[in-house]
Amino acid sequence: MVDVTDLETNPPGGKQAESAARIRSFVAIGDSLTEGMEDRAADGRYLGFADRLAAHLGADVTGFRYANLAVRGRRMRHIFGEQLEMTLKFTPDLVTVHAGGNDVLRPGTNLDHLALEFDRGIRRLRGAGIRVVILSGHDTGWIPVLRVYRGRIAVFSMHLRSIAERNDCDIVDLWSMNALNDPRAWSADRLHLNAAGHRAVAARIADVLGRPMGPRELWARPFATPLADLPRILRRRQTRRWAREHLVPWLSRRALGRSSGDGRLPKRPDLTELERSDEIPEQ
Repeated sequence: MVDVTDLETNPPGGKQAESAARIRSFVAIGDSLTEGMEDRAADGRYLGFADRLAAHLGADVTGFRYANLAVRGRRMRHIFGEQLEMTLKFTPDLVTVHAGGNDVLRPGTNLDHLALEFDRGIRRLRGAGIRVVILSGHDTGWIPVLRVYRGRIAVFSMHLRSIAERNDCDIVDLWSMNALNDPRAWSADRLHLNAAGHRAVAARIADVLGRPMGPRELWARPFATPLADLPRILRRRQTRRWAREHLVPWLSRRALGRSSGDGRLPKRPDLTELERSDEIPEQ
């Protein structure tokens, strides 16, 4: 069996020729993953892969600037709407994009049309001379109930690989990261990464940018021990508790047309210089 962590997770071809040494500003756009939900600092604020990546990239760059425009629950029209327009005004050196997840999980969404909208947004970013890293969907096969979306996520992720190839930008294939198939990378709601998961994603992006955070194992094999195989009765008990506490409220919001991000603003709406207070604490 092939270990997918050993596969190339960027499409073949030209790639962006921009040097990582030139990255002096970074904007992250997207939804809850990019906002950093469930990766909490000691003071209660959300961190996430984007904050962790910004702290790493800015560690030895004087005047490094960072904005995070992501808001939980945002759909494609928001991310490639107001978030995109603000990003184009900032004209940063680097943008990470995670978009479409909240659309893909809606059964009526046409994935081909969604991909066209995504492609238009990426072309505008690349046309402005901005380096782009796309994040694809992750595999939900290990999650009861959510595994029914697996095929839709896979199809849309293949669209994203094609978009990355056509627009000569990088892609971080979350599906290929075995670490994200481990429940220890996820919070109790099984919808959002925890600190370990966000660290792995940040490390993978840093590798793609040519600015590794450390050895490959940081993202390929972040857990020192194998996952314990719980008895079936305990797994079923955990699934029932998860469904009651997390799945049902999530489905209820969807049925009512509500979002956990309604009325929220980005946590870092301006492209500003990183300060000491933005440093990522050791955890």
